[in-house]
Amino acid sequence: MAATAAIYGVGFCSFSDNLSKKKLIKRRGNGSIIGVRSICSRREVGSVVRCSSSSKAVAPLESEGDGRRCVIEEDEEEGGGGDVMRFKMSDFKVLDRVSIGLGGRADEVVFEAIVKDSNSPLHNIKVVLRKLVSTQAKRRGMRAIEVLKKLVRRKLMYHSYSMQVYGYISSPTSGRGSFTLVHGYHGSFSLRHWLQQSDWLPTLEATLALDEDSVRRVGDDTVGGSAVSRQLRITRILMRDLLIGVNYLHSHGLAHTELRLENVHISPVDRHIKVGILGNAADFDEDGPNSSTLDNNMDRRQMMIAFDMRCVGFMMAKMVVRELMDPLIFLKFKSFLMKGNDPSCLREFLLQTLSRNSPSGNVGLQILDRNWGAGWNLLSLLLATKPSKRISCLDALRHPFLCGPRWRVAPSMDIIRWGLGSTAVRITEEYIYKQPQRNRLSYFIELMEMLNAHSRPKNWLELLPGKWRLLYCTGRQIGLTLRQPSARVLIGDVYLTINRASKLNTSISFTSDIGFTVMNGRDWPHDKSGITGKLEVNSLFRLTSGRRLYLKEEKTSEKLSFGQPNNQDSLAQKLSAKKWRKLVPHKEFPSSLPVAKLVSADIEVTMSLGDNLNQSDVTPSNIVHELRVQVPPEMFDLSRLVCGTYVDSRLLVLRGVNGSALLFTRSMC
Repeated sequence: MAATAAIYGVGFCSFSDNLSKKKLIKRRGNGSIIGVRSICSRREVGSVVRCSSSSKAVAPLESEGDGRRCVIEEDEEEGGGGDVMRFKMSDFKVLDRVSIGLGGRADEVVFEAIVKDSNSPLHNIKVVLRKLVSTQAKRRGMRAIEVLKKLVRRKLMYHSYSMQVYGYISSPTSGRGSFTLVHGYHGSFSLRHWLQQSDWLPTLEATLALDEDSVRRVGDDTVGGSAVSRQLRITRILMRDLLIGVNYLHSHGLAHTELRLENVHISPVDRHIKVGILGNAADFDEDGPNSSTLDNNMDRRQMMIAFDMRCVGFMMAKMVVRELMDPLIFLKFKSFLMKGNDPSCLREFLLQTLSRNSPSGNVGLQILDRNWGAGWNLLSLLLATKPSKRISCLDALRHPFLCGPRWRVAPSMDIIRWGLGSTAVRITEEYIYKQPQRNRLSYFIELMEMLNAHSRPKNWLELLPGKWRLLYCTGRQIGLTLRQPSARVLIGDVYLTINRASKLNTSISFTSDIGFTVMNGRDWPHDKSGITGKLEVNSLFRLTSGRRLYLKEEKTSEKLSFGQPNNQDSLAQKLSAKKWRKLVPHKEFPSSLPVAKLVSADIEVTMSLGDNLNQSDVTPSNIVHELRVQVPPEMFDLSRLVCGTYVDSRLLVLRGVNGSALLFTRSMC
């Protein structure tokens, strides 16, 4: 008696009691092999069925003998793969509870059970029974078993980083067979549920059993410490484990496509992250219907890897910045990226979005700020707008943010530029600028200028347009404390809005927006209320290529003059230190550097006040005079801007006619 069955993802096999295993080889006209199919003998091996692998998927058919739907694969080349077990419902003792972390979709019914069959290798082991109701759900279950056969060749990696799929339960029901997937139980919580616990950090540390041996896996050498250090250590462990698991899939030609905190579990047994049952995993080598038109003909593999890496970026953002677990805040976060904003500006966006009185104390922002802002850099690479710019799993594993202090990492020039800019921004946020701080800021700005990667005018025309917020000026700093001005004016944010007049030429328009408040009364140190206003300066510039000269002084050949003779140490002396020698790609200090030369036209100045002035001694002319005293002269008189020396997606440095530098960050207002 012969029975036939369909192989999901393999082809067709016929079974006969008196047939041995054979191969059917299909050839092209020239004799080359197109594919191999097997004819296997049906043997009584209990509930275990072995099957062969193939890249083509066909719709499953029910067997004619017993009505069961089966999935049969066997790896001919590797000498046999893993086992897919066909269970019966009587093999299990179904429990009366289901863990919250196992919640499935609307077309799935989830049970927890213990295998009670004494002949099964899973005897007394807790498993999950996932009953798949809809046709689409059954297709996901079949796909999970098919993927199992592709991954199980490296059993150690599969068992460490994938949720183990043991087999299925299939039974006929009113003409249509029901399908229940049997997979491993890896704890009651998904990663999302872990992070939602009030005491998630100590509980997760206890679950992972962190000790000195385990933290060495991420290049660390200590346990405990502050909340920031502990959370950074946990983040490194989870992210490295997640990336290893995702890279394991990518190296086998698979994309996960459903990486979310809800689909990831942490096993308390082997303390590894499990990346789900892979029911929607997609093959790289199967062309989609519109693959030729996806993102400038980018091939399917790059697109699918980029999609997975973006999902990893969202998971990392939620792990670090726990405020993003709030659906409303995460919606703003995702909308910011969907609008095409550069993810390198996420820090500026989150500083404005998150409350300063957050319950978590903004620990996530402190973590990302550590190590020269390496966390922001990794997050921006994972969430890059262009798929081709997103970082791969292997490169992410080598990133300084995921490497502890015991590991020496040679940073790329991009990370060095990022670190210099991030450190300069952090110094500007100190608010009190003592001379050592001012000198250090000048050094960092000058180093950024020497490492500028976008020196051509076309690069400037692409990166300049946008709204920039003034962070710092290396020129004079004059405030209100030690003076008695006729008008008490408090300067707010100062913005520089740059628009390209036409794509046909190099003309660009600059608009300086200076927000201010005219404070009333003598109690201004404590009461900052008053009349708000705005000063707007407009000018049209023409951008050309040029060079900025670095003049050597007569007495000392090494000392360079940058138009700031008050600095105690020169850039040359700073760069002569050992730690900076490998940083600058110049063997000797250049006499000039390429810059974007700015040639201005006439300027137009307008000022508006929110209310009428109620002080007789305060006039608009007094207000304008006070603005000119406190605001850098280059922002009041745009014609004093002569060149741009550094630009990237988030930072901008412009130089004035007197040599002072203005540092801007791209604004997300």
